[in-house]
Amino acid sequence: MARFVVVVIDSFGVGAMADVPQVRPQDIGANTCGHILETFPALSLPTLEKLGLINALGYTPGMMQPSPDAVWGVAELQHEGGDTFMGHQEILGTRPRTPLRMPFSAVIDKVESALRIAGWHTERQGEGLSWLLVDGAVAVGDNLEADLGQVYNITGNLSEKSFDEVKAIGRVVREQVEVGRVIAFGGKLASTRQIFDAVEEKEQRYVGINAPRSGVYQHGFQVVHMGYGVDETVQVPARLHDGGVMTVLVGKVADIVSNPHGESWQNIVDSQRIMDITRQAFTARETVFICTNIQETDLAGHSQDTARYADRLRLVDRELALLIEEMTPDDCLIVMADHGNDPTIGHSKHTRENVPLLIWRPGQAPGRLGLRATLSDVGATVCAFFGAEAPENGRSFLPLIMSARNSKDD
Repeated sequence: MARFVVVVIDSFGVGAMADVPQVRPQDIGANTCGHILETFPALSLPTLEKLGLINALGYTPGMMQPSPDAVWGVAELQHEGGDTFMGHQEILGTRPRTPLRMPFSAVIDKVESALRIAGWHTERQGEGLSWLLVDGAVAVGDNLEADLGQVYNITGNLSEKSFDEVKAIGRVVREQVEVGRVIAFGGKLASTRQIFDAVEEKEQRYVGINAPRSGVYQHGFQVVHMGYGVDETVQVPARLHDGGVMTVLVGKVADIVSNPHGESWQNIVDSQRIMDITRQAFTARETVFICTNIQETDLAGHSQDTARYADRLRLVDRELALLIEEMTPDDCLIVMADHGNDPTIGHSKHTRENVPLLIWRPGQAPGRLGLRATLSDVGATVCAFFGAEAPENGRSFLPLIMSARNSKDD
């Protein structure tokens, strides 16, 4: 019996990376975890505290304290910026490539022509910068939540168009552009007017739909992420499949990572349901790799809502305690993040932050993983744990975990 679980608390960074002043000056001073704890100094997250969250944070902004028993480290982002899609590809062993950056306005002619050839009706919207309205119910434009210029959104009213139609529009767009990601998604809206009311411009170059404000996440949400330049055959799910181990993906990670031979729980946002599924998948199998994403923390960051962020952390902390109770000494848990999204920094985009690496194995002695150069070290560790071929990228820290384990046994 050997089970390995990675829980990604989406956007829960522990401080701006050292290169931020040069590459992302808008993120100077960002610290998602630290600023939430400063805002709510009485916030208690006993499970994360035990796992070493404050150790990874490096200071004590509230009542929570460092854990003397933790196995912990901190990881840098190897991908540019701070992106959920590339963050999870990196976690699961992809070596990040430098993405193409350009506003949707630079490709709107090419995209509109391709959509019309494919039989879709398009209308340009906007007084200055233009976005596309397709068949009166689907918007195509810049993603305003991720790094600007790297992602295009296809936002659909699923009360008017089926998700299959929204995906078909997304595939046409994907074929025409070379940015890192095209996201096709939608929800059941009372009126397509909600899409129009959520139109925003950024930096006089980008125009798109503010996804949280549009309401698409609230009812019947569905999504598919269409990446560029990601080789799924060298990622953890493929490596583990070759070694006879099943991969279960839960939450947003299931929407953005290929897992054709495993089990993927897609289009789920609710944190309670996500953790319920994670625990069920864990107890149902003697050998399994599970990767879970908690998206609601990221949504709270985009909304700059510290209270909602803290509430979701309480839920996750409580559910992690229940998961830990089910673990045996052969199992392993990693709790981490994929980037930051500091709701106090003054903007609503992701922040480029280091992320915590918190390890739990029952009966393990304290240990330190140090500063890891890439999130892919997690994927490399998962493959080493199961004796599978290493993924494309990353360096396993399994020897450090086992060293701490052996010192406890001694």
